[in-house]
Amino acid sequence: MRFVLLAFSVCLISASFTAQAKMYKWVDDEGQMHFGDKIPQKYLVKEHDELNEHGMKMRTREAAKTDEERAEEKRLQKEKAAAELAEKKKKQRDRVLLDTYTTEADLIAARDSRLDAVDTQIRLAKSIIEESNNKVDSLEKNVVDIKASKREVPEDMYKRINRLRHQVEVHTGVMQNHVKRRDEIATQFDGYIERFRVLKAEQKAKREKLAKQRSSL
Repeated sequence: MRFVLLAFSVCLISASFTAQAKMYKWVDDEGQMHFGDKIPQKYLVKEHDELNEHGMKMRTREAAKTDEERAEEKRLQKEKAAAELAEKKKKQRDRVLLDTYTTEADLIAARDSRLDAVDTQIRLAKSIIEESNNKVDSLEKNVVDIKASKREVPEDMYKRINRLRHQVEVHTGVMQNHVKRRDEIATQFDGYIERFRVLKAEQKAKREKLAKQRSSL
């Protein structure tokens, strides 16, 4: 009786292992298909299928990627993420544009106000440059007159000239930055106005489509 029970237990354990054993399907380098409970080491990194005890495919293990494939995959993922971020920012800008301005005239008024403020800064810088240059010219004329009379030119006079020239240099740079900023504002608002027209046209088309759908009911 014990022998019978022992034999029966061995059969159950063996059947359990058989049911749980995995089978694999793979293709070798010559294109031949193979089945077995073990895969040669060289084919583990290549695409192969895992099968159940009935020979049905449970999952497919993809081939290991090469360094070049992984690098390309990473590059494509970065491009996709950058494109998604750009699209998200574009939608945010569109929403702000429509929430901030009601009409195109509002946009133009905002642009002109910004440009007027920059123009004021440009005129101020020009005025300082002109005034400083006039002072330099006057001081340099004094230097010439002093030298002509064979007198010694005061050291402070040269220092004043150098300070004024430095002031001209600084405010010339400031003015150039303001001019650049003015161009940037004009270009920026040109883009805003063009996009605003597109968005408003899309809104109008949606309203007309919705009205048409309602009228057909």
